[in-house]
Amino acid sequence: MTDNHNQPDFANAALLSIDVQRDVLTGGPLDFASPELLLPNMARVVDAFRAANRPIVHVVRLYLRDGRNAELCRQASLASGGGALVVGTPGSALIPDLVPDSGVDLDADRLLAGRFQYLSSKEAAMYKPRCGAFFRTQLLAHLWIRNVTTVVVIGCNFPNCPRATIVEASERDLRVVAVPDALSRFSDRDTTDLRDMGVAVMTSAEIADSVVAVPHAMTTRAHEVPGTSHV
Repeated sequence: MTDNHNQPDFANAALLSIDVQRDVLTGGPLDFASPELLLPNMARVVDAFRAANRPIVHVVRLYLRDGRNAELCRQASLASGGGALVVGTPGSALIPDLVPDSGVDLDADRLLAGRFQYLSSKEAAMYKPRCGAFFRTQLLAHLWIRNVTTVVVIGCNFPNCPRATIVEASERDLRVVAVPDALSRFSDRDTTDLRDMGVAVMTSAEIADSVVAVPHAMTTRAHEVPGTSHV
């Protein structure tokens, strides 16, 4: 349940788009997580954050061809020439529906080095080495200096990376909103579980209305992040 401690603060909210890359589309190697029917809802949320001048982070997974940066369960497939989201392949690209400029390509070298790639003044892409977007990344620092208190999570596919990201965000005392109609493979049971964790569950239309209705706080913090951890 939500109360004054974890109620979404849309004046200081950021959007996290998780793994919305070409290989998850129908016909791709990860099409079990296909968001085709959900793309209009994802785009609605992205457009609302963009129009409201709120921070957006497109979180991506990128695998090296030899699999050395992959989870243990995927290393064999990549080493044998299979796998998905491989650096330099079309399938690793962000889905054009969600980026501000369809001509912008991901800078794999920059991202794999742990740096953010800015797609616009308020919109960036970042690489995560494992399921959760906060694990061994600078995401918390990126949000902290922008005074973000609330993260809205959309993307693919809920049982894995979005769920891990939601748990990690909660562990870092961020207020969290999940958007079921913009999260692939989300179930009714997931709604109950998340609400029991204090995560707000809202539709893409509700998010769009909430974000544009509240003026942006437009404040920043110092660069130091108390208690920052890279694990």
